[in-house]
Amino acid sequence: MIQIDDKLISEDIFSEEFVCNLSKCKGICCVEGDAGAPLDKNETKILERIYPKIKSYLRQEGIAAIEEQGTHVTDIDGDLVTPLVNGGECAYVIFDEKGITKCGIEKAYEDGVVDWQKPISCHLYPIRVTEYRNFSAINYHEWDVCSDACTLGKELQVPVYKFLKTPLIRKYGEDFYKTLCEAAEEWEREFNS
Repeated sequence: MIQIDDKLISEDIFSEEFVCNLSKCKGICCVEGDAGAPLDKNETKILERIYPKIKSYLRQEGIAAIEEQGTHVTDIDGDLVTPLVNGGECAYVIFDEKGITKCGIEKAYEDGVVDWQKPISCHLYPIRVTEYRNFSAINYHEWDVCSDACTLGKELQVPVYKFLKTPLIRKYGEDFYKTLCEAAEEWEREFNS
């Protein structure tokens, strides 16, 4: 583990390689799983606020799930998450003409309708952040549905932390990311010596 301020960072984000390969996986990470995308309390308020603006971007199945369950739910572990459509895909999922999963929230963001891109847990994936009282744990989450992303990451030689530069800066800021890159360079020197 590497520590930067109050964050403990798994070395896997330096050693593992990852680049989403939507042409192969079709965005299955938004469909598979037993719960929606993790949310923090602030994000639940954002979802409540923006729902009327993004509703027209969503599929009827997603709208029905949100109107029945709410803009967010609590899963069986007690975590705040996005609602699911019939226990399947995230209620905010849309599909493009090629059948690739997209985020309705992000589409509204790209169109300038809302100023929030999507839940940070989605933007940061395959990093998962666990918040504790005195620190945050930043870990690489390995999931077999992302095997194509791992293969492409290896081909292109892109470590997880570089693939996730934009969301890491969004979550923690430029200074954190700069320090993370310095830690990665130090780790690589030690690993290769």
